Amino acid sequence: MRALVTGGAGFIGSHLCEALVARGDTVSVLDDLSTGRFENIEHIPGIECVIDSTMNQEIVRDMVRAVDVVYHLGATVGVQLVVNDPIHTIVNNIWGTEIVLEETCRYRRKLLITSTSEVYGKGSREVFQEDDDRVIGPTNRHRWCYAASKAIDEFLAFAYWREKRHPVVIARLFNTVGPRQTGRYGMVIPTFVTQALRNEPLTVFGDGKQSRCFTYVGDVVPALIQLMDRSEVNGNVYNIGSTMRVTIEDLARRIIERTGSSSTIKYIPYEEVYGEGYEDMRHREPCLKRIQAAIGYEPKTSLDEIIDSVIADIRPRLHRQAIENRPAYP
Repeated sequence: MRALVTGGAGFIGSHLCEALVARGDTVSVLDDLSTGRFENIEHIPGIECVIDSTMNQEIVRDMVRAVDVVYHLGATVGVQLVVNDPIHTIVNNIWGTEIVLEETCRYRRKLLITSTSEVYGKGSREVFQEDDDRVIGPTNRHRWCYAASKAIDEFLAFAYWREKRHPVVIARLFNTVGPRQTGRYGMVIPTFVTQALRNEPLTVFGDGKQSRCFTYVGDVVPALIQLMDRSEVNGNVYNIGSTMRVTIEDLARRIIERTGSSSTIKYIPYEEVYGEGYEDMRHREPCLKRIQAAIGYEPKTSLDEIIDSVIADIRPRLHRQAIENRPAYP
């Protein structure tokens, strides 16, 4: 297969590119490097990378025409980036996805769109099913613009499926973690691991009682590929995640233990980080029955194994940085 991966230089996208190349696919990448890094993919043989945006319709059209399938991972991600740059978040996520939908529909290329558990908003459920009602905060709190923009992406995808029978499938990802992920835009595990390896306080926002389920990128990527390979999943949305729930303060303690760190935990009110009125979901766990029935999906990597993989990725990078920043002796 010839595959195009938008956002292919990002954390998940680069792992997807590796897996596709490993099975013999020819892979092209479209990434503006706003959150991705070219070093994530420069080791992968045979990849063609175009540094541009999904909002450049001519580029998207040319690249879509040359492939068989398209994985659309290109989007603004990360709580900190979303809060700091809501205009770009909304425009990039909606306009970029609409262009990808239009061009893949033009050439009848199957499209997989990665969405997010954020679309469930601040619903009161602890376990979320794909067809659950959604509760989204008010429009004057831009914390919710990411959730709303990705929900619009899903509405557009379903509209293309219903009106034009465009082969599209949606994957709602729940807190995917692994090597190459950075804490630059608010990703919690790489942030905690970096702080712990530096013996700095681990900064837990709020009371730390909020819980999440973390999924290893190596479990997520094969599921994306299987969804692309099966036509019977077209026109549907699937949760992809883990059901291993952990509170954020327990996560911090576990990372301190596994790094052998002398760090303590520092609790910081949300408003000090994201501004007044920030709202967060207390719990977020996916119902996996639909994805299990569709492709037999079952996450296999434990939380400790996920943490250890991130430690193994970040520790040498911090060591290299320390050497590079070491003062020269006279």
